[in-house]
Amino acid sequence: MADLEVFFDPVCPWAWITSRWVTEVQQLRNYEVEWRFISLKMINQDRAEDWYTTEYRAAHLAGLYAHRVCDEVRVQHGNLAVGALYTALGNAFHGQQRRPEINLDPVAFMAEMLAAAGLPTAVAAHAHDESHDGYIEQETELAFSRTGRDVGTPIITFRPGRADEGSFFAPVISAIPRGDAATRLWDAIEIIATSSGMSELKRSNRASPDFG
Repeated sequence: MADLEVFFDPVCPWAWITSRWVTEVQQLRNYEVEWRFISLKMINQDRAEDWYTTEYRAAHLAGLYAHRVCDEVRVQHGNLAVGALYTALGNAFHGQQRRPEINLDPVAFMAEMLAAAGLPTAVAAHAHDESHDGYIEQETELAFSRTGRDVGTPIITFRPGRADEGSFFAPVISAIPRGDAATRLWDAIEIIATSSGMSELKRSNRASPDFG
């Protein structure tokens, strides 16, 4: 059983930074992490507000293309392969600012990402396979069942399946903690997440994301 579950959308910059904090602590503490899906496209598909622009819709569709391929990788190659593909996607989407390229040719872009992750490039064809959407929607609903619906990405679950399981939309951090700073933050968030009755700790001001 995993020590932590991370529900991610690959296009979310905040989820990406949180995920790199998770992988930092994973290496330092030898934790097992399960990578799971939450779709910004599905969360926002019925929105009609002015802020949900064409650019937002395109970005969230890019996440769904990537999720479909991640789901087939999960089926064929397992959780570690999903993590490797997410790393390739995050480096391209956020580190290299290449996210718009996937909307131009989802299959070609995903084939490049699969190759970067050491996975078979033929899986890229699943970017257009809507049969994956049911599972992705189930994962999204599972994430919300743990936190409530008034949140976004990332959602993380400490100690999944155990009596003291705890989930949060968080931490939203602007830079990736490393070394001792990463483990100190982990310990603090784990205590908060698994404390009975704790529901919210929040402030609105944040710095721009730093992917370094």
